[in-house]
Amino acid sequence: MSNPTLVDASTEPKRIMKPSMSFGKKKWTKIDKKVAFAFFFLHFLCIFAPFQINWSALLISFTLYIITGLFGITISYHRNLSHKSFKIPKWLEYSFAYCGVHAFQGDPINWVSTHRYHHQFVDTEKDPHSPIKGFWSSHIIWLIHKSDGSLSEMLGRHRKLDNACDLEKQTFYRFIHKTYFLHPIALALLLYGVGGFPYFIWGMCVRTVMLLHGTFMVNSVCHMWGKQQWKTNDLSRNNWWISFLAFGEGWHNNHHAFEYSARLGIEWWQYDPGWYVIRFLQAIGVATYVKLPSQSLMQKLAKH
Repeated sequence: MSNPTLVDASTEPKRIMKPSMSFGKKKWTKIDKKVAFAFFFLHFLCIFAPFQINWSALLISFTLYIITGLFGITISYHRNLSHKSFKIPKWLEYSFAYCGVHAFQGDPINWVSTHRYHHQFVDTEKDPHSPIKGFWSSHIIWLIHKSDGSLSEMLGRHRKLDNACDLEKQTFYRFIHKTYFLHPIALALLLYGVGGFPYFIWGMCVRTVMLLHGTFMVNSVCHMWGKQQWKTNDLSRNNWWISFLAFGEGWHNNHHAFEYSARLGIEWWQYDPGWYVIRFLQAIGVATYVKLPSQSLMQKLAKH
């Protein structure tokens, strides 16, 4: 079993703005409207959930929530691909990343690029999803509404920054990027073919909407409400109940303090299933170069 790698880093000062609750007024483009319609339609279909409920559909929904949220978004997209908090064999890396594809949060290249961009400009005017532009802007509008942090404009800036070139060099991620929407559609058809409308509603619509908002609340709620344990010079907060929805991602102040740490729940009592899986993979020799914050950095950033 390999020992964890201790990471030290400095926190650069940033110009932090106070969060706002405003919606903002910007012009909606055609692509914004199409993306907004897709999100609205997905939410609308959830209305049928109470009328299409059965135990097997609930089990499918719960299982896919774990697979796409825990293994796909938390472990793969976030900790492994965005921050390189640990290494795993390529076959397993790609398998976990493919789980994330079905979370309907974008392909790995764009997700990672956006997240790295968030850390680079956290809680400043260049942050793509900070509550300084309003709660709803940080929660979901940033993704579908053209503004200073619109999806189309952000993607353009990401390419200039080349902040996801490590993924763009790999054939697998380029393929997923080009064919992204085909994969969730294939899953939706499979669910409908196996279990009919209940499987489609619960396994695709309800599960996706719950996971989307669980992830979005890390961007919004965890930058507005909670406790700051570390001096990070941003608005990030630790929020325990978000951690239950997002597999440990709610310890967001911890994460911004120790960006490259594979463990977000620093304290033993901080619920972090993402870390439990990584620790298990390390114990059996699958995960290597597992990064944890150094004691010197923790002492430096601790609030006394």
